[in-house]
Amino acid sequence: MKYVKAILPYIIVVILVLVVRSYIMTPVLVDGSSMEPNLVNNQVLILKRYDRKPQRFDVVVFKYGKSKLVKRVIGLPGEYIEYKNSKLYVNGKQIDEDMISEATYNFDLGMLGYTVIPDGYYFVMGDNRNNSKDSRIIGLIKQQDILGTVSLSIFPFNRFGFIK
Repeated sequence: MKYVKAILPYIIVVILVLVVRSYIMTPVLVDGSSMEPNLVNNQVLILKRYDRKPQRFDVVVFKYGKSKLVKRVIGLPGEYIEYKNSKLYVNGKQIDEDMISEATYNFDLGMLGYTVIPDGYYFVMGDNRNNSKDSRIIGLIKQQDILGTVSLSIFPFNRFGFIK
């Protein structure tokens, strides 16, 4: 009985850590340069697993094949997305993107065969628009493939804090 009392606190801590990592938050690693300059290769972020209904410009992590990708949500269900002269238009209205500074080539959702983004899907892009495998290439992202959103960087320490 003494032995059980001695290890019980450790078992509880392990169970709590597993629950937190599985359902609440867990670290994720940025792999590649597709989100530069806002996120860099090997940057460690905190994934909020409970947040699976992102809003425009949220950074999400989603399953793509056997890997996980980190991208920014640009288009929401029910919207028509297009880029003209490096400007984002949602349902014909121009929307400012203050998190990027590089040009985005002309694109519209019709190039993927859609008139609007269907329910349960999102249009995502990397911030490094000229070097990103995103919805322009891989298509729309299913909501069920979204693992959560990220808004906090914890490593490297010079990038510690909330991400834009």
